Amino acid sequence: MLSDLMGGFGVVLQPINLLILASAVLIGFVGGALPGISGVILVVILLPVTYSMEPTGAFMLLTAIYASSVFSGLITAILYRAPGTPEAVMTAIDGYPMTQKGEAGKALGVGILSSAIGGVLGTVVLIVATPLLADIALQFSSPEFFALAVLGLTVVASLGGNLIMGVIGVCIGLIIASVGLDPLTGTQRFTFGNLELMSGINLIPVIIGLFAISEVLKRSQEGDVHLASKKFSIRIFDWPVIRQIRGAILRSSILGTAIGILPGIGASTAAMVAYSETVRWSKDRSRFGKGAPEGVAAPEAANNAAAMGALVPLFALGIPGSGTTAVILGAFIVHGLTPGPTFMTGNTDLIYAVFVGLLIVNLLILLFSKPFIALLSKLLDVPYSVLGPIIVICCVVGTYSVQNSLMDVWLMLGFGLAGFLLEKIGFPLVAIILGVVLGPIAESELRRSLAMSRGDWFVFFDRPISAILLAIAALLLVFTVVLPMLRRKRETPAEVHEQ
Repeated sequence: MLSDLMGGFGVVLQPINLLILASAVLIGFVGGALPGISGVILVVILLPVTYSMEPTGAFMLLTAIYASSVFSGLITAILYRAPGTPEAVMTAIDGYPMTQKGEAGKALGVGILSSAIGGVLGTVVLIVATPLLADIALQFSSPEFFALAVLGLTVVASLGGNLIMGVIGVCIGLIIASVGLDPLTGTQRFTFGNLELMSGINLIPVIIGLFAISEVLKRSQEGDVHLASKKFSIRIFDWPVIRQIRGAILRSSILGTAIGILPGIGASTAAMVAYSETVRWSKDRSRFGKGAPEGVAAPEAANNAAAMGALVPLFALGIPGSGTTAVILGAFIVHGLTPGPTFMTGNTDLIYAVFVGLLIVNLLILLFSKPFIALLSKLLDVPYSVLGPIIVICCVVGTYSVQNSLMDVWLMLGFGLAGFLLEKIGFPLVAIILGVVLGPIAESELRRSLAMSRGDWFVFFDRPISAILLAIAALLLVFTVVLPMLRRKRETPAEVHEQ
């Protein structure tokens, strides 16, 4: 591992890769800090750009944008109570009251330091845990890979607690993935006689349409958000404050990493859990919600650590731990790479370059955050009515450039409209994306497994690992159904008592 890490440093320290990392951090800062442009949208927009890049540089770019955008959501959360990303919602609870008390610089300093420490600790766990998990997964064959794909689809289907919509979303994704020629027999499927559909539906127009175009359409109905600039002085290394928040940072970083590794949970949940645990461990709970520095440190350490933890199942098993990592998984597929245990053994240089790149990114947050926040006050004056059309133009150009296909552009716009309408009813768009990404894997491994066993379905239950994975998938579905029922049952007596 040490020799691989040294090789990763050798790759990252090349001038072109350092430039990629620095650019990615600044791009991620913009995406996370400006309300209406999230890290996932930036990753989606830049996905076509990476198609012409070397895989190492491409994934250093995408993962660095991901990491830095999770951090920068705290800026507008603290200054304006307008979180730039969902991961920063909990930060606003104590961050904005600190700003109201004239402690904006102190709150930003706490957030920057906590984010960097949480990100570094999460990256260390990523470096150590990923190879160990991949070594275990090397024992997998077709039944295990099919069970793993089922687990990934189940995790996504159960996101948000609405199992029916999640399952429908996965099924839609599976249907989209099946368009084109059957990989084994060459039979046309769902092409409707269109020659351009014979090669299947490209992943890029699906991702860009569902995430980026639908978000622009949604924001166009909300109007512009104008945020007045504020003046303050940021102190990152304020030692009396550091002594006060160090316990919250360490505890939240550990919690965040553990939660991030669990597929489908996400950094937003990690921030919520870490905040509630910090309140529970505090000797004076009344300070929270009124400007407690620990209330900023806990969610920021947790969400940045969770963002790094979410990459562990992506690299080791090929299961994304969050919505953004699902898009990154799609980027791997676009580049002809499939994350998982065999990927770990054959692409060591790429993987450790990404690991080292993430380590450096979390340190660059300390270096770039102060000058960026000064620049941000000017960017906040740009209305979304200007940013929105720029995003659409980037999406159209990027989608067309991948295959020089107008069909892809029309598909992107169609998926964008569909995503806009589906989000209005709370439909989980990530479920569709994962259905498209994991569908071909599930189908091919299912058919190989049945060929191995001569049609015997018990092949999935005779092998311990595949049986355990399928059992976990079943339990996830059961919990998704049972937990809301128990919650409603608990709330009903309370409502009756109040009446």
